[in-house]
Amino acid sequence: MHRILVLNNLSRHGLERLPADRYQVGPEVTSPEAILVRSADLNGMELPPTLLAVGRAGAGVNNIPVAALSKRGVPVFNAPGANANAVKELVLAGLLLAARNICPAWAFARALTGDDETIDAAVERGKKRFVGFELPGRTLGVVGLGAVGVEVANAALALGMRVLGYDPQITVQRAWQLSSSVEQALSLDDLFARSDVVSVHVPLNADTRALVAAPRLKLMRPGGVILNFARAAIVDDAAVVAALDAERLRAYVCDFPNNTLKDHRKVVTLPHLGASTLEAEENCAVMVTETVREFLESGNVRHSVNYPEAILPRVAGTTRVAIANSNVPNMVGQISTCLAEAGLNIADLLNKSRGEYAYTLIDTDGAVSAELLGRIRRIEGVLSARVV
Repeated sequence: MHRILVLNNLSRHGLERLPADRYQVGPEVTSPEAILVRSADLNGMELPPTLLAVGRAGAGVNNIPVAALSKRGVPVFNAPGANANAVKELVLAGLLLAARNICPAWAFARALTGDDETIDAAVERGKKRFVGFELPGRTLGVVGLGAVGVEVANAALALGMRVLGYDPQITVQRAWQLSSSVEQALSLDDLFARSDVVSVHVPLNADTRALVAAPRLKLMRPGGVILNFARAAIVDDAAVVAALDAERLRAYVCDFPNNTLKDHRKVVTLPHLGASTLEAEENCAVMVTETVREFLESGNVRHSVNYPEAILPRVAGTTRVAIANSNVPNMVGQISTCLAEAGLNIADLLNKSRGEYAYTLIDTDGAVSAELLGRIRRIEGVLSARVV
């Protein structure tokens, strides 16, 4: 019986993918093999030694101690692309809010008083304050061309915008999905200098913190718009407010309210609604649940943020060993030697690496004893090993 601790309310459509006869699932599960989470913060939480995997029903993993889990040989899974459409739609909504001054115009209309004739007169006098701009012919710069960035770029093209994209780490899969009409920016500075609107779609890390700051804002065309539906700290709030106050920026629309931003007349802050649709919550829960289940039952790794993708079809009648290890020379050789000394033939083997870490799947003709598994675990550099 596999044991899975669930720390947030996940869609039942996802949890239903875990058969009740093989899985104990819920918020009170002890000694879990896997943890499923949405927003709960695992940083600083004591994680049990039984833990084999963590699954995040969403894209960002800032609430998970990925580095510490990597050193333990524990893959962290997410759900890339499962909420992409939901975020894309909110980004487009934010773009239109800024372009047409919808929020201040709505606030103006709601504050009108008097009879209808008085209101009509006030509308005619006041509407000049909310003149906006149309999207065709404007340039959108998209920073980060992952699942969301690609959808935003393609949708903006359909609205008649010129689109610049920047992502030096774009994957082959995303490149195939991206319209050929999206132009490549040579650098971040190049993108900011040529854009009327910039939308950021990158994870938060040391390289992206304050990516949108004063030096790049100064490069933008007057009257620019910043959209941030990724992570709050990617944008330097103080620099944006200064640019808004200096009339260099027209608007900032984001998903992250705080006291610096929420009451500014040129800022629209939404309460982290990016993935808040029924469809996105279901998609994320289904994807991460199926990914974690496949890992527990077959050892295959998909959609991991810290270990390489490793998918090996199971050879019938064999025993599978799944090993997470440091990416160092002769690791497969040492493991193979242990198996050979135990008289076991290797029916199939897959070894993949990603940065500091590697992952190995081995199907053997014959059972792998607890003593042999212990020998493999004692190899220097092996972080975790189990018989699947």
